[in-house]
Order: sequence, then C-alpha cells, then structure tokens
Amino acid sequence: MRDLIRLANDPGYQRWLEQIRDIGGCAHPVYLSGYSVTRDASTGEILVSYSTTDEPGDRLAVRCGNRRASVCEPCSRLHAGDTYHLVRSGLSGGKSLPEQVRGHPRLFVTLTAPSFGPVHRATGPGEVCRFRRGAPLCEHGEPLGCNLAHSDNDELIGKPLCAACYDYVGHVLWHAHAGRLWDRFTTAVRRHLAASRGIPRSELGHHLVVSFAKVAEYQKRAAVHFHAVVRLDGPDGPDSPPPGWATAELITEAVYQAARSSYVAIPESDAYGLERVGWGQQIDVRPIGEFADGDGLSDEAVAGYVAKYVTKGAGDTASGLDHHVHGLEEIQRAPVSSHLRALMATCWRLGALPELEPLRLRLWAHSLGYRGHILTKSRRYSTTYSALRAERAEHKRRSAGVGDDPNAVKESSWRFVGSGHTPGEALMARSIADDIARNREEARAALADFGGRWPEDE
Repeated sequence: MRDLIRLANDPGYQRWLEQIRDIGGCAHPVYLSGYSVTRDASTGEILVSYSTTDEPGDRLAVRCGNRRASVCEPCSRLHAGDTYHLVRSGLSGGKSLPEQVRGHPRLFVTLTAPSFGPVHRATGPGEVCRFRRGAPLCEHGEPLGCNLAHSDNDELIGKPLCAACYDYVGHVLWHAHAGRLWDRFTTAVRRHLAASRGIPRSELGHHLVVSFAKVAEYQKRAAVHFHAVVRLDGPDGPDSPPPGWATAELITEAVYQAARSSYVAIPESDAYGLERVGWGQQIDVRPIGEFADGDGLSDEAVAGYVAKYVTKGAGDTASGLDHHVHGLEEIQRAPVSSHLRALMATCWRLGALPELEPLRLRLWAHSLGYRGHILTKSRRYSTTYSALRAERAEHKRRSAGVGDDPNAVKESSWRFVGSGHTPGEALMARSIADDIARNREEARAALADFGGRWPEDE
C-alpha cells in the first residue's frame, strides 16, 4: 500500500501508466534509456525524433517477451498468438504462403519416448491404475501393480510404481539425444519416400519437399514427446503441389517406417549398459482436415493446441524448473516431486562422466536433460517469429502515422537501465493485464455471436 501511494503521487505516474498499457501490462518489463532520430537523407531534416529525457525516470518500458505464462502472462499470450499464426499459415496459407497448401497432404504426428518403467496413470470410470492378480512384488519389495483409481489431478500420476526399478539413466539419456533422434527420423522419412519411387535420396528434392513444425511436450511421467505437423510440397516448396504419387497414405507409411527404424547410438561407458535410444511404441498419425464428420483434425484445432502449449512453463508441465541448478543440494531443495528430483540428480551425476561431457547434462539438469527448443520448424514450412514481429512493429508505426520513406535514415542509441516492477507497480500492471484480457474475451464472445464476423454497417 505504501508503494501504491508513492506511485500515485509520483508526477510521472500518468505517463508511466501509459507505458505499461502500451506493453500490455507486462509483468517483468525491461527499461531502456536513449534516443531515436529519423532524418531525411538528402536534406538532413528531422522527420521523427524520440528521447527518454522527458520520460519518468529517463527510461522507456518495453516487453520482456517471455513465452511462459508462469513468468509473464501478457507476453506469453502475445507469443501464443504468433505461434498460432506461424502454425496455421503452414496449414491454410497466408503470411506469404499460398492458400493451395491446404490441399497438400498434411499429417499431425505424435512420437513418444519408450517406457522406462511402469508409472501410475489416470483412469477412466470403472478402471484401476494397473491391475495385477495376486499383488506380486518387485525385487525391491514394491507392488508391481496398483489397484487404485486416479483422477486427473492425483499427485501419484506419472510417478514410478518403484523408483528403484525405474530406468532414470535411460530416461535422461533419451532426453539428451531426443533432438538428434528427431533429425534421424526426418531423414528416414525422406529416405523412405525416395525409396518408394526408386529415386536416389539426393534427388528427392527435385520431386518434393517435406516440411514440418514440431512442438515438444512433457508427459505426466516427465518424458518428452513430440507433436508435429508434416506437409508434402512440390519441388518449389509451398508454391507447388507435390507429385500425384505423394499421397497422405504414402507419407503415413513413411512416418511409421521411420519411427520404427530410426535410433541414436549412445557413447560407450562402463557406468551404464545403454547402447542406443529410439522411439516408443505409441505412435499416432492423423490426417488434418480430411474427415468431414468431425472426427478429423482441423487447421485451427492443430494451431490452437500448439499455441496453447508453448506458453506453459516447467512447473505447468512436470518438466523440472524454469531456471538452471548449481548442485545436488539445490536439486534436493527444489519444490518439485521426488520423481523430478531423481531425474535432475541423475543428470548431475551423469554429467560428471567424461564420455558424456558433450551432452552438458549438468547445464540442462533443470529440464531433465532435454535441451531442445519447445517449437522448431523447417525453413519452408511457414513464416517466422521474426517476420511476424516485424509485421506487428510496422503496423504500430503506420497506426502512429509514421510511414515508409525510402530516403529516411534512422539513428538510435539505447542502453539497459533496469527491469521488473516494485510491489505497487506490479499490482497496477496486473490490473491492466486483467482488463486487456477481459476486453479480449468480451470481443471474442461478441464476434462469436455474429458467426465469426462483424455485421455490415447499415
């Protein structure tokens, strides 16, 4: 309350409020100090100028840009919107892609990690977790089954039935090689497509292009699995249709064959017996938009799912922590489940082995050994985050009345001067973010009342 009173009595309060509204109520803004001047290159005339000299505290607030809703919900919402357009444009066209991509063969593929040991799972009505007759025990004296029913929010879900039996080493090493395994998978898909037509692998690009967008998701057992949009294009990419023989059935067969055959070899070591890692048995391949009866996936459903997931933080997805750890003691104090602590501790111990040094397991212990990006895509799949952000910045410039001038020269100088909010500022920023979110929901509801589009003006 003292900080709120201080903030409200500050002479620059109104201008600070405008800045926070402009960045959507960002929870952890970055403050910059400096200037920007745009001049006419031929005459030297100043067209536009800005300086933080007259701003409160001689600084300007900009978005932190964090994708995690647990860190900054307003910025994560913006990132989710960009992700939606990035994925959807690769399915339906737009954002520099032709609408014809909607007619290309497209699949939604899910690849999972193998089993590292039985874990508790959510059950449906009338089901139990893992029914075993006679209540057998493992070599460590723990039950090999579970006759309980678990709801979706049960804390036992995802935890091993016996932690001593669970293959924590295999789990961590699979995570550490998951990125390379995905690369082997995509290579195998292309190889299978080429072999099916008797085409040399090096010449497949003269006939078709395989494009994809992939998102990594942690399951309840804290193992990564991948969801991917796979699309077949012609040799010129999205602007050309694939050959007639490149059907959805053929790419489906290629995906299954590649998932069964691709693997990554593990460095040899006396500390563990693992020799290679591959995909799990659960593989799901579904055509996108192929069924008109509602059983198929639509472009919007796939894009919305991916966009929703990329904003989740580690705490939301049973994937460890949102920050690096620096030792076993910190891992033991981490506010996570015993299962996650065991995985992070395994990363730390394996990270000391010379043969595994290139994997940098200690650096990535907080993410359980997985060091890949949440979202990746092939170059030709669709637009990029940079292009979407540049388009939004250009829209803001035009809305402010600043047009493009080929003779304009821009000069600027900025320096970092701080970040974050005081307690009072954080409360005000949260209120602004809530108002913006509420207005967005009301606008979406009103738009739905009109069938997705506003009525024509009378």
